[in-house]
Amino acid sequence: MARIGLVAHDDKKDELCAWAAQHRHKLGQHELWGTGTTGGRVMAATGLSVSLLKSGPLGGDQQLGAMIAEGRLDMLIFFIDPLSAQPHDVDVKALTRLATLYDVPCANNKSTADAVLAYLGSVPHG
Repeated sequence: MARIGLVAHDDKKDELCAWAAQHRHKLGQHELWGTGTTGGRVMAATGLSVSLLKSGPLGGDQQLGAMIAEGRLDMLIFFIDPLSAQPHDVDVKALTRLATLYDVPCANNKSTADAVLAYLGSVPHG
C-alpha cells in the first residue's frame, strides 16, 4: 500500500477529481492524503477515504512537504495550473522541490499521474 498525496490548484481541481474517479479502484488500494479543499473534493467525487490536511494556502502544502521529508509519502499527485499566478507560489515551489530532493514520484498532470500510478503496481511499498 502506497501513501499518496493529492493536491491541485483551483483551476485544476475538477480535472484531478475526474482523474481520481477514473482510477477510483486503484486509488482505493492506497492510503490517500490531501490538502483540505482538494482532498474534500476528491472524497465527494469518488467516495474514497482521504486524510485531510489544511488547505494549501493555509499550510497544507507545507504539511505534504513535511510528510515527504519524513518519508511518509510515496507519491505526490499535484495538478498544477501553469497559466495562473498562485499567491502561495513559494509554498508550491517548496513542495515540488522536496519531492525532487527526496526522489518521490511527482505527477503534475493527468498523463504523468497515469504513468506514476501504473508504476506503483510494479514496486513494493511498506
